[in-house]
Amino acid sequence: MSKRTPGLQFDKENQQWSIDKRIKGFGRLRQRLRSRTVEEAEIEFHHIISAIHNNEDKDPQSSMTFYQAGIKYIKESTKKSLDRDVVTLKACHPFLKDLTLNQVHNDSLQPFIAARKKAGIRSGTVNRDIAVIRSILRLAANKWRTIDGKPFLIAPPLFDTLNWEDKADPFPINKKEQLKFFRLLPKHLRRMAFFAVNTGLREQGVCWLRWDWELEIPELNTSIFVIPGKKREYADGTWIGEKNKENQVVVLNCVAKSLIEVQRRNRENNCPYVFPYRGKRIGGMNNTGWQDAWTKAGFPLCKEICKGPHNLKHTFGRRLRNAGVSLETRKVLLHHKNGDITTHYSPAEVSELLTASEKVTKSISTTLIK
Repeated sequence: MSKRTPGLQFDKENQQWSIDKRIKGFGRLRQRLRSRTVEEAEIEFHHIISAIHNNEDKDPQSSMTFYQAGIKYIKESTKKSLDRDVVTLKACHPFLKDLTLNQVHNDSLQPFIAARKKAGIRSGTVNRDIAVIRSILRLAANKWRTIDGKPFLIAPPLFDTLNWEDKADPFPINKKEQLKFFRLLPKHLRRMAFFAVNTGLREQGVCWLRWDWELEIPELNTSIFVIPGKKREYADGTWIGEKNKENQVVVLNCVAKSLIEVQRRNRENNCPYVFPYRGKRIGGMNNTGWQDAWTKAGFPLCKEICKGPHNLKHTFGRRLRNAGVSLETRKVLLHHKNGDITTHYSPAEVSELLTASEKVTKSISTTLIK
């Protein structure tokens, strides 16, 4: 803190000057400065304080703090991933809450970014955090208006895209590794893993799979599951929909079909879920049972390698490719967005997908399913 100027502070760790001062008729002012020396900081300090006293800084951009904008965003948003956005806002709260909207920019975001990196958060996750902040500032500039009809922000700032080259690599498993790993999983997780590695479903797709999503295909003596692409409310929670917002068709090769029949026989108390645990939906597969089995199987534990259930989707995709399945068919089976292919399949189209899916079942032991 400057001894000559009460309210002017210096952060030694970040080498940055800032103001923390209560001003009569205005309230508490907290603002980071661009100055590098004490002399520059004092000049900038007095300029800002003078502007407040002279009512020169009463434009809409200085009337809303980022904290207030965040509250408005949460109240008005209808995003299905809003809960995840709230995680971002909580994380950036200590750094941005008292900044006015025009004070939130690429430079003022650096302490937040540095803290996330120090905490071991990957750059992809921080980019998502920045995207949430950017969305709020865009709303303040393009949609939200004051009583006088003025935008709260003249224009949203530009932010850097981060790339710390820290993205975890997938770890597809071969059939020998699969047998070793699946043996170590608890029975309920083992069945879920078998289903994921034979359908390419994402983790939450397996956890949420419901019997009322099943559709019979009598012409083929089988069934498929049609997973809703959009948000749906259920008694025990909200299915947020598929990542690409399209309905996803899940075909059942012989392994997946045998799993469905096992689960159908073991269905308890009319539970709506295909893979419940003790009659309730499982929140996620990457729990202690999964992690213990992963470690005991001798799989990589380094942070550069993905260690979660998403590896089963990568495994399914690799096996399809190795079996010579075309890229177009792989996209459908892996539930990737593909505007050229409809999700309203005829029996003939389902048959084609089934034939491709069956190619990954060769030399797969199903004794662990029972």
